[in-house]
Amino acid sequence: MRLLFIHADFMEFETKKKTKFAEELTESTKKNRVEEALVIFTSIEKEDEGFKDEVVKRYIDNLKEISDQLQINRVLIYPYVHLTNSPSSPEFAQEIVKELEKVVGDQGYEVIRAPFGWYKSFNLKAKGHPLSELSREIRIKGVKDEGEEEEALPEALKREKELHSEWFVLTPEGELIKAKEYDFSANEELGIFYKYEMGKDRKAKGEPPHVKLMRELELVDYEPGSDSGNFRWYPKGFLIKKLLERHIADMLREYGAMQVETPVMYDFSHPQLSKYLNRFPARQYLVKSDEKNYFLRFAACFGQYLMGHDMTISYKDLPLKLYELTHYSFRREQSGELSGLRRLRVFTMPDMHTLCKDLDQAKEEFKRQYELSMKWMKDIDVEYEVAMRFVKDFYHGNEDFAKDLAKMINKPVLLELWEERFFYFIMKFEFSVNDALANSSTLSTVQIDVENTELFDISYVEKGGTKKHPLLLHASIPGAIDRNLYAMLEREAIKIERGEKAELPFWLSPTQIRFIPVSEEFIKDCEALANELEARVDIDDRDEKVSRKIRDAEKEWLNMIIVFGQKEKQSGKLPVRLRSGEIKEYTVDELKRDVKQRMTGYPFEGLTLPKLLSIRPVFRG
Repeated sequence: MRLLFIHADFMEFETKKKTKFAEELTESTKKNRVEEALVIFTSIEKEDEGFKDEVVKRYIDNLKEISDQLQINRVLIYPYVHLTNSPSSPEFAQEIVKELEKVVGDQGYEVIRAPFGWYKSFNLKAKGHPLSELSREIRIKGVKDEGEEEEALPEALKREKELHSEWFVLTPEGELIKAKEYDFSANEELGIFYKYEMGKDRKAKGEPPHVKLMRELELVDYEPGSDSGNFRWYPKGFLIKKLLERHIADMLREYGAMQVETPVMYDFSHPQLSKYLNRFPARQYLVKSDEKNYFLRFAACFGQYLMGHDMTISYKDLPLKLYELTHYSFRREQSGELSGLRRLRVFTMPDMHTLCKDLDQAKEEFKRQYELSMKWMKDIDVEYEVAMRFVKDFYHGNEDFAKDLAKMINKPVLLELWEERFFYFIMKFEFSVNDALANSSTLSTVQIDVENTELFDISYVEKGGTKKHPLLLHASIPGAIDRNLYAMLEREAIKIERGEKAELPFWLSPTQIRFIPVSEEFIKDCEALANELEARVDIDDRDEKVSRKIRDAEKEWLNMIIVFGQKEKQSGKLPVRLRSGEIKEYTVDELKRDVKQRMTGYPFEGLTLPKLLSIRPVFRG
């Protein structure tokens, strides 16, 4: 928002020509002359959209500051788009100036407003003293730098900081203990998680170790042509990402979810969507198209809500599950919160929404999705902690349900009880991973939503023919796919600190098996063996010493390394060096069976780089 304050002896104006956005006039509003007034040339900008309350508040704050100094009570609000090269939509600007007229009047000022949407001639005489001409630029959105205005936030982000809650630890035996009284010495990782939650500080504290690892392994890197919240994925990293995406797609398909695809941007002025924006704690990106303002989605909720509104659903169809693998979800995270793959501004997230006819069905599906999340965390092989968050009244009415969840996970969980419900959900769980810097980040999560099916008029037909709003589960079984790689690398970084060897799960390793021929004459033999194995197998055919090749393979965290020479060719036995350091002899058939067992239940993709290392490019600079 841009403002120009003029302390004027007088200002007179007359409407000349209307635009297509012109408001209707009466004879008395076509022209006016105002004596002894504070004239405020007012320009509403694109970045103000969606923050009506904050725009008005900032306007009043500046008006009070200046009018108190000038000891003046008469105000002329003059809409003036020419102060900015990034104007808001005319609809939003008109809504704001009308609201400003009302609120300024409510503050006890004598207020006059020039008509909106008209070309006008005006004549103005400024008083000429040092305070008679003052400009203000108020940044409603954008990253806060030193000396800048605080950025405006969606209402949910503001209220999130104000919510009152109590913290407990719920044991698998069903005992509820106040977190302040719980002995975390036997559960140090849970203690780290609790301390992080109490800190409420999401800003990065130095570069996390996974950033170095993702570069060394040639998986992912920052994109210098973009900002620090957007990344380039190299072939090996893209392979891991693709396998994670395929695995969750297979899991959800087997679970009975129907895959859909929805747009990446939505109309900011859509009545239901605009309400939802202030109920979800995330910052949005805004874009303009055909003079209308849109926001980029931060989840797949919007499209699935609108799709659900248009569907004809019977009670027989419930529970009904829709999901989308959103390759592009956008959240305008603050720059201080961005740190590698932990928090991104654009990310991939599988979002699933489940319609349930009643609370009993919702709790049943919640448990099934909880189990799916447990399986996911086991499949990516990371240690995690659990938080469950309830509105207090709902918890006390469903204590057995909470105890069942703690028993299923078979370890103590953090339990947060909110005094009241502000968000659209009454409970959720989160599986969070502690990283090497003692930060915690959520992967799996499911929420029970009691609000949005009514807001978006999503209904089903009961047995008797009446319509009813279902309950809604929001689920992201893996959370953001990008963050899963962060979690795996951070947990491996912790192992490295302890002097242990890092390793990715076999099904996710860019190269699972590497043959190292002892000389050039055995390269063809290695190629033949590689073709027999249903695995990602490459061959180090470089003109290097075997010891150097083994060291390089170790640096890539390869699951299996096979040095091959005359002895191996004659015996038919393959000495497989496992990541643990153990060397185990296999026949080719035995190795095939081992690989098959390791890959059962997981998707497979071939190598994304040339099989021969001698012809591979280096991606990191």
